[in-house]
Amino acid sequence: MKKKLLLVSAFLATQLLADSIDFDMVNKNPERVIPNSSNQIYSFNNSVKDSMHSVVNISAKRNVEANMGNMPLQMFDDPIFKRFFGDQFGQQFKQNRIQRSLGSGVIVSKDGYIVTNNHVIENAEEITVTIGDDTTEYNAKLIGKDPGSDLAVIKIESDKNFSPIKLGHSNELKVGDLIFAIGNPFGIGSTVTQGIISALNKNKVGINRYENYIQTDASINPGNSGGALVDSRGALIGINTAIISKSGGNNGIGFSIPVDMVKDVVKKLVEDGKVTRGYLGVAIGDLDKELQKVYKKDYGALVLDVSKDTPADKYGIKRGDLIYSIGGKKIKDRTDLQNVIASYKPEDKVEIKLERNGKFVDLDIVLGNREGFVKAKSESGEILGGLNLSDIDMNLQKQFRLRPDSQGVLITSVEPKSSAEKAGFQAGDVLIQIENIEIKKFQDVEKAIKSYNNRYKRVYVDRYGQTIMLVIK
Repeated sequence: MKKKLLLVSAFLATQLLADSIDFDMVNKNPERVIPNSSNQIYSFNNSVKDSMHSVVNISAKRNVEANMGNMPLQMFDDPIFKRFFGDQFGQQFKQNRIQRSLGSGVIVSKDGYIVTNNHVIENAEEITVTIGDDTTEYNAKLIGKDPGSDLAVIKIESDKNFSPIKLGHSNELKVGDLIFAIGNPFGIGSTVTQGIISALNKNKVGINRYENYIQTDASINPGNSGGALVDSRGALIGINTAIISKSGGNNGIGFSIPVDMVKDVVKKLVEDGKVTRGYLGVAIGDLDKELQKVYKKDYGALVLDVSKDTPADKYGIKRGDLIYSIGGKKIKDRTDLQNVIASYKPEDKVEIKLERNGKFVDLDIVLGNREGFVKAKSESGEILGGLNLSDIDMNLQKQFRLRPDSQGVLITSVEPKSSAEKAGFQAGDVLIQIENIEIKKFQDVEKAIKSYNNRYKRVYVDRYGQTIMLVIK
């Protein structure tokens, strides 16, 4: 009897479950499509062959100071090594050598303008280009670079007409679209790989300051950087820039800069040689579940701090404001705010909508010049014999993989062949002390330089958790 009851109960439960779920079944026996005749094959050759003629191989040559043998240069700067062997021992092992890097680029005009990644040509003293599998070499000159987006423009020095790629549109892209990556992986020559768009609008990857990536599973390997991501029509939809990989090879997670961002940056670099972006002057964060309890909006960028004498300060933005719209564009998080503000030019007037203490406020703000403000805070390439410096923020912390508790002023780059480079400073070092002055912000650096002007100075830096002392005038 109990068995019968159990069976009846199970049957009724199954029926109730079946009745409560709307099974939207696909048609049985789907049609499988094949070429129209036995003499046809499925191919995208016609779609990508023209695009392949627009993708170039780039060789960048730079002089670097290197060691003899297999001993790393960093070892000679180690204070323990110097304590036992002195500076001169390490110097005799150092020599100049030529370093070459390989990458890809995309022709965007008949007269030979090429877009590539900034990291492909960074600090290059000589740039040569070959097109596809043609072995003809062309010299190229740098037109401009934008480290914030990791884009750069070079130009072939030739009177010949070249084949520019067709340009697509970012807002037409869909997850699941078939795409192709074209480039020069491992320096083996022009190569095409296939995949799909895995995701759109990917940010917080920690690669660049301005991120809004197309994610793809198409094979992207070293040397593909700066190459083309094209759709099934052969139109450019992105510039391949990075992969996530523990081994250095392809793991099916690649990132491309979307073509609309590429168009904007290329236009500015060709016209002005640089990219100037609008500047608001706020430190921003994201809403988490706890913070959402005190705001009506469940999205937006949270203002954590307002820098003095910036547009945000002048027009009345306050700490604790939640910015949810700029120029009619929805701001979902801090990355959205950063990218939207950067899309405007200095002196552009924008409408900002924000929530403050449970009330909604509209502000019209004239943006400033980010580059001008940063230069006012840090002398570009002239401080301490060639250092570019910046106060540490969350983006730089991720970009340079600094410890969360890092304090000081970050060296973002070192001018090639400068006295700072010769002294041993490296990008990613954090200035923590100059002589007896502790460094916590850029103003401390200025104070130390004034105090010890035209004198040799002991400079202490934090390099990957180790304190190193360098000397520079």
